[in-house]
Amino acid sequence: MTTQSVSATRGASLEFRAVSKHYDAGERGPGAVNDLSFEVPAGAVCVLVGPSGCGKTTSLKMVNRLIEPTAGRILLDGVDVTSEDVTALRRRIGYVIQQVGLFPHQTIGDNVAVVPDLMGWDKERRRARTDELLSLVGLNPDRYRNRYPYQLSGGERQRVGVARALAADPPLMLMDEPFAAVDPIVRERLQDEFLRLQRELAKTILFVTHDIDEAIKMGDLIAVMEEGGRLAQFGSPDEVLAQPASEFVARFVGLDRGLKRLSLRTIADLVPEDMQAGDGVPTFRPETKLRDALSILLAADTRGGVALDDAGRPVGFVTVDAIASALKGAPPERTTGK
Repeated sequence: MTTQSVSATRGASLEFRAVSKHYDAGERGPGAVNDLSFEVPAGAVCVLVGPSGCGKTTSLKMVNRLIEPTAGRILLDGVDVTSEDVTALRRRIGYVIQQVGLFPHQTIGDNVAVVPDLMGWDKERRRARTDELLSLVGLNPDRYRNRYPYQLSGGERQRVGVARALAADPPLMLMDEPFAAVDPIVRERLQDEFLRLQRELAKTILFVTHDIDEAIKMGDLIAVMEEGGRLAQFGSPDEVLAQPASEFVARFVGLDRGLKRLSLRTIADLVPEDMQAGDGVPTFRPETKLRDALSILLAADTRGGVALDDAGRPVGFVTVDAIASALKGAPPERTTGK
């Protein structure tokens, strides 16, 4: 299935300009947001991360106006979201939440087609779109179309939630801790599947999590928020890990931030040394994360392993020292739609 057959609309730019939300409890109360400013280019994944109560979900919900801002402006492709009809706005923004929110008495097919139905699409077009999207998220349409939510696992329901959010081909998707309700193995699988989809679709995504490891894995950009709804740091995952802007950010990303940085790079980022012989030496594919390669080398009690190319042919030798030196180099480039 080609990208063009599934989705024609690419991402839209998103900008927060001095956005605030205050409640009766005051500007530092739970969920409050203060003077939040950052820009997300079209096609990028921006992750809002921080401790509970720092305003992550409030910030997300102000984009589709489930919560109205107290001050400031939110621009979607340069247009203030408060200037649009709220119903029309929400229909062009995909929304995925932790508990999915599928309608229990509707089939999976009907759940995916909710927004196209509201937009007046005919039955054949809704059916074709539903089948496209179920296939895209890895669910066989013939098997799942006529099932009900209670007949699916948590991971399968979350996939349906993503398909439903994509149904009207939105340029922007909001995702509020979408994978938090499943076990770690399923969560990792869903993260990987989502990144695969994003490489194909290049939507603009605002993603909320409290987990810094998830933020590093999922984001092209990270907005670290602190108590009182203030922006503590904004930048690429490598920038945040390499140069925390404050003591708060340093504590939040963790003492192991050096190892976390290695999860951003792969064997393909290294220049292999000349080949060295040896029995039982580990081998690494180009896509192997440096953090994983280092763990394998330490467990094998060896100083290096063989780097392979995409065809599985040896291209050189990678050492523990070379992996450690990668932390001293320039941050890896992370393009949108990675």
